[in-house]
Amino acid sequence: MSRQALGIIETLGLAAAIEAADAALKSAQVELIGYELAKGSGMTTVKVMGNVGAVKAAIEAARIAASKVNTICGYRVIARMSEGLDIMVYNEETVGYREINEPEVFEDIEPEEVLDEKDNPMEEEDSKAELCNLCWDPKCPRQKGDLRINCIHYNDEKKEEK
Repeated sequence: MSRQALGIIETLGLAAAIEAADAALKSAQVELIGYELAKGSGMTTVKVMGNVGAVKAAIEAARIAASKVNTICGYRVIARMSEGLDIMVYNEETVGYREINEPEVFEDIEPEEVLDEKDNPMEEEDSKAELCNLCWDPKCPRQKGDLRINCIHYNDEKKEEK
C-alpha cells in the first residue's frame, strides 16, 4: 500500500505559520494535519499530507509565503512516510489534529421543558419586540416602528442633544 507524503515547515511565530498553512492549502490538494508550538523561542511547525507532487508544491508555496512574514527555520517533504513516524506526526501536541474514529463529545443539554418561562430567551425577545426600542420602558405606548415622537421619553432625548 502506498503511503502519502508528509510536508512540514517550521516558522518563527504563529502568524508566519498561519500564512504558510494558508498558502499550502490554497496551492495544492493537501490535507492540513495541524500545527505544533515549540516550547519557547516561538517556533511553530505546520504539517500537511497528500501525494508527493502536491505536498512538494504546497511546501514550496508555504515557504515563499511565510518567508515574507517572518523567518523560516526549516522545511521538509518526506515521501511515503514510514509507519514508525506516526507517533511523531499524529500526537496530542498537534493542535487541530483529531482522529477520524474519535467521537465528538457534546455536553448534556437539559430538555426544554425543564426551563422556566422567564429563562426562555425566545419569549424574552418576543416581549421586547412589543416595547419601544428607544427607551425599553414597559409604560411607553410607543411600539417598535412607530414615530419617535410617540415615545414618552422623546422630549428628554431632545434635551440631551442640545
